[in-house]
Amino acid sequence: MLKNVFITGVSGYIGTKIVGTLSGNPDVAKIVGIDIRPPRSKMDGLIFVARDVREPIMDLLKAHEIDTVIHAAYVLAPIHDQALMEDINVAGTRNILSACVQAGVKHLLYTSSTTSYGFYADNPNPLTEDSPLRGNDDFTYAKNKKEIEAIIQDFAGQHPEMVVTVLRPCFVVGPGFDNPLARYLQKPIVILPRKTASFQFVHEDDLMGVINLCLTRSISGIFNVAGEGTMEFPEMVKQLGNRVVHLPIWLLWPLNNLFWHLRFRFLTEFPSPGLNLVLHPWLASSQRLKEKTGYRFHYNTRSAFADFVRTVKRS
Repeated sequence: MLKNVFITGVSGYIGTKIVGTLSGNPDVAKIVGIDIRPPRSKMDGLIFVARDVREPIMDLLKAHEIDTVIHAAYVLAPIHDQALMEDINVAGTRNILSACVQAGVKHLLYTSSTTSYGFYADNPNPLTEDSPLRGNDDFTYAKNKKEIEAIIQDFAGQHPEMVVTVLRPCFVVGPGFDNPLARYLQKPIVILPRKTASFQFVHEDDLMGVINLCLTRSISGIFNVAGEGTMEFPEMVKQLGNRVVHLPIWLLWPLNNLFWHLRFRFLTEFPSPGLNLVLHPWLASSQRLKEKTGYRFHYNTRSAFADFVRTVKRS
């Protein structure tokens, strides 16, 4: 059955990749996307509309006979206006869910994150889809991911007629990897705590493969999406040709906090609670995804990061 797909956050890293993936899917008849800014480059097959995710979208869903919605809009990079960030993330999600019901959408796919589990020293290893979502209330990105998942799970229970898919990828890497972590790792001198946790990546192509599979087969459920294996932060920095300087966390935390409040973006792009991301493990298992969908990853953590390194060195 041909699908008419609506994508929020279509101009972002993940949204742009989704368009490229779905444009080659013979089951997709139409792709409509919204964002506050147009995509950086023209994307064949995309009908773009400039619109905030909190604004009404019923006119678009009905005019284009949308049956599938991918909710990928999210403020990823921390901003100093926390209230605005939460309003876009949480109120925007509620707006999309309400419109889906009114328009009779058949399939909703939400791109969540393993950050919804939170960064904690006592996290289970590995985290499974049944592990509690604790987020981190002092780090808005993880806090909102946790809150939105609770909203969507309630929504799914109230609307059993709709296929609802929640994907929880770990940090996505590949040629398009460009966020505060990517930029931080590319600094000539990278300041890190003396002890950091092992880290996990999924390649952008694998995430797109999972999204495409879930849409094509109308697969419902909650799935972690993470590559096998882990990497250490000093190793990442070394592969990029940069140098690590270690500082004790008791010194790094207040220094980073000062730079964040002074808006010294060349030194830091995240508040100090974001340091918990490198201090505590949050490693997820993709076993449920493999068992239910049969998907087989093309990259593990190391090969996914290596693809990013090749892109950086070519530029």
